Amino acid sequence: MRYLPLTEADRREMLAVIGAKSVDELFKDVPASARLGAKVAGLPDHQGELEVERAFQAYAAKNVSPSTAPFFIGAGAYRHHVPSTVDYMIQRGEFLTSYTPYQPEITQGTLQYLFEFQTQVTLLTGMEVANASMYDGSTGTTEAVLMANRLTRRHKALISGGLHPQYRSIIETTAKWEGFKAQISKPDAEGLEDLIAAVDKETSCVVVQNPSFFGHVRDFTKLAEACHAAGALLIVVVTEVVSLGLLKPPGEMGADIVVCEGQSIGNGLGFGGPYVGLFATKEKYMRQMPGRLCGETVDADGKRGFVLTLSTREQHIRREKATSNICTNAGLCALAFTVHLTLLGEAGFTRLAELNHAKASQLADKLAAVPGVKVLNDSFFNEFTVKLPKPAAPVVEALAAKRILGGLPVSRLIPGDASVENLLLVAATETATEAGMDPFVAALKEVL
Repeated sequence: MRYLPLTEADRREMLAVIGAKSVDELFKDVPASARLGAKVAGLPDHQGELEVERAFQAYAAKNVSPSTAPFFIGAGAYRHHVPSTVDYMIQRGEFLTSYTPYQPEITQGTLQYLFEFQTQVTLLTGMEVANASMYDGSTGTTEAVLMANRLTRRHKALISGGLHPQYRSIIETTAKWEGFKAQISKPDAEGLEDLIAAVDKETSCVVVQNPSFFGHVRDFTKLAEACHAAGALLIVVVTEVVSLGLLKPPGEMGADIVVCEGQSIGNGLGFGGPYVGLFATKEKYMRQMPGRLCGETVDADGKRGFVLTLSTREQHIRREKATSNICTNAGLCALAFTVHLTLLGEAGFTRLAELNHAKASQLADKLAAVPGVKVLNDSFFNEFTVKLPKPAAPVVEALAAKRILGGLPVSRLIPGDASVENLLLVAATETATEAGMDPFVAALKEVL
């Protein structure tokens, strides 16, 4: 009775109060042609809570879970170990204040952790300022393009073929309705893309990803110089934020805007969400940055306090002056990120990144030894692309039937492109073990 606590007597009493003879009368304004005249075929009748739980447990048992099988899927969402302390800390009363910190005097816990979160993001990305988070990395990337268009007053974004296909799709959709051009490069599976020649005086920004969707690690310093010479901005996207524990920060490459997916720290896979977007930029661009920015100050008694310093959302300012209408922060996910990164510390975060790269290198060596399998990357962090001697999609299905989640077929995210049919994207984080790698390799040999 958790969800339907009313008895028939309760319903009759409620209908009598509003003057209706039956529940059907409540739907009299809905045309008869739009109503179902009978039960939906194949849909079971209502059941008790215990029966419903058993039914859904049976459905869930059909899934191959990352926690019960060797797991090597990445492509923008990564399985990492999240310490139990994170879950405990995010439930403490100090943080269980209002979702939106409109009244700073009663939301100091929320404002303080958002201030700490911003500090962590600037340190990770090598940038000067960061906002109090975005929904996720994909929508944050589109916000970065819109920001670049405003700053440069240009309307052509050059999109790398190494950008995650789903991120690219969101930019394309936004471009259609916002009236700017998104010039998309071909998928860059080999990591040989050179965007410098494509930058011109009409380019507002260049969007690249590091490591790329295919796992390639690059230094974009020269690209940044070319962008700046042409009056364009460089946007660097990072879908695996743990990589910043080892790789050169985008800020040191000359990036103007950095967008990251922060899911890897403090947040589980969660069937694709909710996640948390990190957004950082140079201080001179701060007022065109979407979202909120928390600041530190002192109160009338000289005590340390926190406030919302900038709020460029239409809830706070005139709609025509707003930089974004989807720039609310993913508060709980940002808190989990901050708690986890604080627990790790700088040395722990670096060590975590080292473990990820070591595990991926170990797996890459094992897969390269499989007849017919070729590792395409000359550089990678914890994810790389392998070329199989046959289409990757049925291979992955065959591996799943053996209860091994052996990566993602690139064709799933780039359908209809024959050049990627045999490509398999493989990731190995600190959660990967040799006891999982060896069955994966053995099963792949058998399937091939």
